[in-house]
Amino acid sequence: MNPHIGSRFDDFLADEAILNETTAVAVKRVIAWQIAQEMKSQHLTKTALAEKMHTSRAALNRLLDETDTSLTLTTLSSAAKALGQQLRIELTPLCNPSGNSGSLTRRG
Repeated sequence: MNPHIGSRFDDFLADEAILNETTAVAVKRVIAWQIAQEMKSQHLTKTALAEKMHTSRAALNRLLDETDTSLTLTTLSSAAKALGQQLRIELTPLCNPSGNSGSLTRRG
């Protein structure tokens, strides 16, 4: 019998010791998507945004790389400011009262 039948997906990922890595990649994918969407809506090229951020295009490419989870708050804040946005980071409980884990959502 499969021990994961009826369990939460987060429990499965934790049992497989990949929950933290999977969560980090998911968060990074959302952030990269949000930045790319804002660039598109403002008709900004990578070069133009890199200039506004006072950074290199290579650094911006790392920020937009969905799989590169090594980014700094300074880089995120710089990108947000260059796009006329505010960076908001918050801690949330691992589980809500109903026992379901929180989910990541894309916000435009």
